[in-house]
Amino acid sequence: MPIRLRKFIGMVLLVLLVVVYAVVSTAVAVAQLADKSALVHLAFYLFSGLFWILPAMLLVKWMEGKPRQKGN
Repeated sequence: MPIRLRKFIGMVLLVLLVVVYAVVSTAVAVAQLADKSALVHLAFYLFSGLFWILPAMLLVKWMEGKPRQKGN
């Protein structure tokens, strides 16, 4: 796969990841944290704000991967 195509696909997937993750995280927060304390809110948003980085790192690593050489 050409590197430019790989980067384009990765960029689209990164944007989709962030949008879907934000919607799901907010829905969980609204449904589960309505009557919780501010400390629980802080812990949830801190964790959920950092957790999306793990799949994003894997995606960026895939985007930057070396293209396969034909014939080797």
